[in-house]
Amino acid sequence: MLASAEGILTTHIGSLQRDEALADLLVTEGAGKPIDRRRLAELAERDMDRVVANQLAAGIDIGNDGEVGRSSFFGYVAGRMRGFGGTSRRRPILDMQHFPQWWAGLQKRGVRRINAYGQPAAIGEVHYDDLSGVAEECAAFARSLGRQKGRFSETFMTAVAPGFLACAMENQHYASHEAYVFALARELRKEYEYIVGQGHLLQIDSPDFGIESGGFFQDHTKAQFLAVMEMHVAALNEALANVPADRVRFHACFGNRDSPHFFDLPYDDLLPPMYGVKAGALALPFANPRHAHEIDYLKKLPLPDGMLLAVGVIETTHNYVEHPLLVAERLERAVRAVGDRTRVIACTDCGFGTLAGDSFVTPDVTWAKLKAMREGAEIASKRLWG
Repeated sequence: MLASAEGILTTHIGSLQRDEALADLLVTEGAGKPIDRRRLAELAERDMDRVVANQLAAGIDIGNDGEVGRSSFFGYVAGRMRGFGGTSRRRPILDMQHFPQWWAGLQKRGVRRINAYGQPAAIGEVHYDDLSGVAEECAAFARSLGRQKGRFSETFMTAVAPGFLACAMENQHYASHEAYVFALARELRKEYEYIVGQGHLLQIDSPDFGIESGGFFQDHTKAQFLAVMEMHVAALNEALANVPADRVRFHACFGNRDSPHFFDLPYDDLLPPMYGVKAGALALPFANPRHAHEIDYLKKLPLPDGMLLAVGVIETTHNYVEHPLLVAERLERAVRAVGDRTRVIACTDCGFGTLAGDSFVTPDVTWAKLKAMREGAEIASKRLWG
């Protein structure tokens, strides 16, 4: 895993907005309706060329395929793994319950979106028949990279954590939540190992840390919730048993939505269990107005030895384009908190296209934000390295 040896490297969290025609197909597929899969593959490969080229043009050092062929960062699993069917029954998060005017206004936006609260449930033993889904995705990314003029310094691909998947896709089969999480981990490890075997960094997406204290586990005490997160980490580490830690980065966020975030737990509660993940880097959001100040918590809760921080310096739910000087300021503050300029990488708070067909930020603004991040990283690098 590359560190910022001579200057601040840049990356992002993964999902980028899909082309409209591709988004239409993915939303249709997400609704359980039949689609032309050959057409889907054609549109996804063409769109991948666009997002890869735009990442390179924006100056991204560590890039990916934009997740363009997926309906969502986690829903893709139901199309690859057996054992899912029916519909999950998720309770509204606390923000929805306590801020009904905000929730009603969001519903009126009328944006097409994958229904994150109506995903399939586990109705039988979960298992892969084969790894054709991830194999096809990696092969398409390799072809796209081969068609580009530029090159990333390093590439990554994303995969969902078993703990979050167990929350998003309800358990209607296993004897307990824990049994379900570990069953998912045993299967997901095959996908994890395949991605790393193709030469990519593996990014694990685990928003259960930030979302589910006010969602799936809203009736738990803080201590009970954190105990569950430790169990989720244990399951994830079992899935990563054969993957070197320096090929893994772990992303946890508070939900990629323009919401109050009033019930989010602070980082001083969340960092200790995160530090137990077998990963060479954490990718965490620090650009948002609820948690930006918490970067200083890393002074009293320092990163484990050798662990990098991909620090969120770009917000992904508003269309303000951050000024490069602000980006530089955020990066310098992160370096002061971490105590080592080589262990900080510039990143976005989350993805820009977490759910197909829905984004709070328009694509043209996305590229402007990524360019501003690159410019800010260059300013910070000159200040930090001289």
